[in-house]
Amino acid sequence: MKDILHQLEERRETARLGGGQRRIDSQHAKGKLTARERIELLLDEGSFEEFDMFKTHRCTEFGMENQKPAGDGVITGWGTINGRMVYVFSQDFTVFGGSLSETHAQKICKIQDMAIQNGAPIIGLNDSGGARIQEGVDSLAGYAEVFQRNIMASGVVPQISVIMGPCAGGAVYSPAMTDFIFMVKDTSYMFVTGPDVVKTVTNEVVTAEELGGASTHTKKSSVADGAFENDVEALAEVRRLVDFLPLNNREKPPVRPFFDEPGRLESSLDTLVPENPNTPYDMKELIAKVADEGDFYEIQEDYAKNILIGFIRLEGQTVGIVANQPMVLAGCLDIDSSRKAARFVRFCDCFEIPILTLVDVPGFLPGTSQEYGGVIKHGAKLLFAYGEATVPKVTVITRKAYGGAYDVMASKHLRGDFNYAWPTAEIAVMGAKGATEIIHRADLGNAEKIAAHTQDYEERFATPFVAAERGFIDEVIMPQSTRKRVSRAFASLRNKKLENPWKKHDNIPL
Repeated sequence: MKDILHQLEERRETARLGGGQRRIDSQHAKGKLTARERIELLLDEGSFEEFDMFKTHRCTEFGMENQKPAGDGVITGWGTINGRMVYVFSQDFTVFGGSLSETHAQKICKIQDMAIQNGAPIIGLNDSGGARIQEGVDSLAGYAEVFQRNIMASGVVPQISVIMGPCAGGAVYSPAMTDFIFMVKDTSYMFVTGPDVVKTVTNEVVTAEELGGASTHTKKSSVADGAFENDVEALAEVRRLVDFLPLNNREKPPVRPFFDEPGRLESSLDTLVPENPNTPYDMKELIAKVADEGDFYEIQEDYAKNILIGFIRLEGQTVGIVANQPMVLAGCLDIDSSRKAARFVRFCDCFEIPILTLVDVPGFLPGTSQEYGGVIKHGAKLLFAYGEATVPKVTVITRKAYGGAYDVMASKHLRGDFNYAWPTAEIAVMGAKGATEIIHRADLGNAEKIAAHTQDYEERFATPFVAAERGFIDEVIMPQSTRKRVSRAFASLRNKKLENPWKKHDNIPL
């Protein structure tokens, strides 16, 4: 018996070494952790239960039958993050460069199936050179099996991808279908075709970092939701994100202890909006003063900065935030911000996360580049996302809400539950100057008359009271009481029940 136990421990020890000590040292030399070290940091201590530790590939081509490392380049299993169950796979770059084989894919598919069946998030730590060329079409089939499960899991359990090394070719499409993608600066990259292929086909000379590094995907392409300095920080932030999310679409998000007064008044908010309507202010200040303990987990911080998205807690409960940012492009909606916010709203709706919308929007960004780029259809994505969402929706208009952008930003007409406005709110078809020049076109040559008309328009229409008279605004509130009013609104909506008409699925304007 002792011999068998000793043999088991020896086999385990060999499996834990992956591609061997030399390759582990090489991984460390690049500033990267090994696949097992990453899992240890991500999960609660001692909580990891591994599957398929001894699984090996079945390839006999190109001398592969002589190299059969246990685990086949991916570590899979489940564990807990702050006591809540998650499934995880971590690709091991020390074994065949983390390349995906038929059996490697089977291991990932097994935990994807279990996650869907048992209702727990899937976290993928990606560090792979792509498909294992020696296996040919078998590895491609493996990718497609993983993709299919990504699609089936979408909207059922949260899926989080962390890119912690190379991720190229077909490998990028699995993370692309997950809910959140995080990257590590300087050590991770994603692209469909690498720099060498790009040079051959298009004659462009580009580095891997420029083509698909963390900076590219967080600032230009919006493929990634965030980038962190190193593996340790990335994994700590994933743990923090999981704390905001429900385990699956049948459960509510977790409720955490909070040490903040729900009725807290913030007198500084009474002076947040400047006297001059064209002077910007930082919407993050309002978010911090509304949130429990000022904690805001921002998503896609470096992309389309004219809109802010992320998670806060109110009375310990997760709330999704969508907010115009007057500091950037005056808070205008454009193609990028509409896409960014629409996907986030749809995620929140999938997982029963209430949505708080903070509005200061002068309209959609004008210009040929926007129109040629399809701003009509992209703007409609955000409109569609808000309109189909059945979760509790609370909206606060702080200053401008003009034209179609007023409608799009979770207005009462898109089934907003509570729509509040500050006294500084201006809800109108357009700004006073533009409106006056259209209505009183005959007086354009007379500056005094135009000034008088503009002032008259501002007094009559550039206020929240016309909308309040129509019932489109439920209440004009004091800025200092925003946290209290919003907290009470969400508390009253905890048992909200709303269903859309039956359909196979919708056809969102893509």
